[in-house]
Amino acid sequence: MDSEGIEARRKRMKPLMEEEEMEVGDRTGLEIVEKQGTEINIVGSEEVELSITNILDKIEHFTQMVSELLESGKTMFKELSNEFEERLITIHREQVEKWQEEIKELRLLDGSNEEESSILHNARFVLQNPHIDS
Repeated sequence: MDSEGIEARRKRMKPLMEEEEMEVGDRTGLEIVEKQGTEINIVGSEEVELSITNILDKIEHFTQMVSELLESGKTMFKELSNEFEERLITIHREQVEKWQEEIKELRLLDGSNEEESSILHNARFVLQNPHIDS
């Protein structure tokens, strides 16, 4: 119990002890009140201790629950992170393969265009200079 609680209890007990001293007028009355006060204090302490024990049990249970949630959260995020990473790598690989295929098609098209351009150039040359062939 903190000092404020002790002080408050002492203030409540003091008027009772003074009343008993006045009524009884000897040391015996004061001892009875103190004994009664001590018994009340002991009963109160047991109740307080039980309450404290219950609160400590709640704290322990809550701490355990938070710990389990943290662990499951870490596991979940780790699994999610791994899945995310795998999916992102797959997306990247698929996109790169798509672009590489486009590059391949462009090179084939360019090669074909170069061939056609060369044929057209030769045909133009032949058409512009018909007397060279003959």
